[in-house]
Amino acid sequence: MTRAKVEMQPVGTVRSPQSEATDDHWGGVESVIELDSRFDPDALLGLDHFSHLEILFLMHRVDEAEIETTARQPRERMDWPRVGIFAQRGKSRPNRIGLSRCALVGVAGREIRVRGLDAIEGTPVLDIKPWMAEFGPRGEVRQPQWSQELMRDYYRES
Repeated sequence: MTRAKVEMQPVGTVRSPQSEATDDHWGGVESVIELDSRFDPDALLGLDHFSHLEILFLMHRVDEAEIETTARQPRERMDWPRVGIFAQRGKSRPNRIGLSRCALVGVAGREIRVRGLDAIEGTPVLDIKPWMAEFGPRGEVRQPQWSQELMRDYYRES
């Protein structure tokens, strides 16, 4: 099997009051995604009809030496089970790609104002997609207790 090299050019940049990644309290954070100048504002036409967006981004400040490829305890909590990197949403992922669903506050020109985006100042945005309920889970959602505990304060406002 040949591995294809993947190259991407960001579509925009996050402007956020958060300059450091934190483990919790992203719910009240308002950020702006500045669309790259190669895009006409028409690229966002109709986006304001949606309440939520999915943002794919590069966790650019994660040092490649910190990338995880095996299992570990999330947040280094020894009371939580050891799970593989693909069974958690830690930032030290092999390709450093983040995915966040956030509320759309408004669109003006090439700027998108959002609330609850867990990306820091200067983060390269790889893609922007409107959230549609039909893309949500079908059937019962199941997740372990430790993950519910981990997420308890993640989107809580500070």
